[in-house]
Amino acid sequence: MPHRPHARLALLTAALLAAAATTTAADKVEHAPEAQAFVHGTPSKPSEAWTLAAGGRLYDNWWVALDRAEPTSTHPSYPASGKAKGAATWRCKECHGWDYKGRDGRYRTGSHTTGIIGVMGARGRDEADLVRLLRAPVHGYTSDMMRDDELLRVAAFINRGLHDMSDVIGADDVPLGNVERGKSIFQTICAACHGFDGRLINWGTVEEPSYVGTEASRLPDEVLHKLRNSHPGAAMVNLRALPLSDAVDVLTYAATLPTR
Repeated sequence: MPHRPHARLALLTAALLAAAATTTAADKVEHAPEAQAFVHGTPSKPSEAWTLAAGGRLYDNWWVALDRAEPTSTHPSYPASGKAKGAATWRCKECHGWDYKGRDGRYRTGSHTTGIIGVMGARGRDEADLVRLLRAPVHGYTSDMMRDDELLRVAAFINRGLHDMSDVIGADDVPLGNVERGKSIFQTICAACHGFDGRLINWGTVEEPSYVGTEASRLPDEVLHKLRNSHPGAAMVNLRALPLSDAVDVLTYAATLPTR
């Protein structure tokens, strides 16, 4: 059969758009079967960028990222004073935050407050030590939840994949990037699934929509995390292989898009 690059590109695009079209909620995404390997699989020779992004998705929501069973209990180390319960308490981000600063960051107050420290202090720490800590009772991740090689991705992300949100997002939650550069990247990459105005996917409801612009304005640190690592379980491109500044520029432009 002759090589047909355009046909293959069309199939890939269709798969990506199909995945986007069936997004129903922030943490529940349906994707086309053609995207299964990209969403849940592992390259035969993973690059550094893929490894860090994969670790970031596990930090976000490991069972969705890995297509594993969702926990049914509340994490035994989750504080009684916390407001979450059940599966949500098993997400790294739920205690350590999207800004990775835990009680010293955005989660110092509000509905996600736990009083737990962030992971910024663990940057540069030996990854084998981090895996042992994740296996220890305080975290309690079993091999049925994440295998050793998968926990190593989390460790790699913590070791060398974090960035200080305060360097790229101002105290008023306004991203500190180049809006024109962000427009160029968004319109040529992100718009394929999100549309030029960012309203092709709605994570909210008809009455209370939540678009790219809504989220980028309201939760810039979460959106930046997903720009660099992609959303778990979704056939979404990520910008991990590009400079951090490119992701910040996209975030800056996204914050100018319609919120309703």
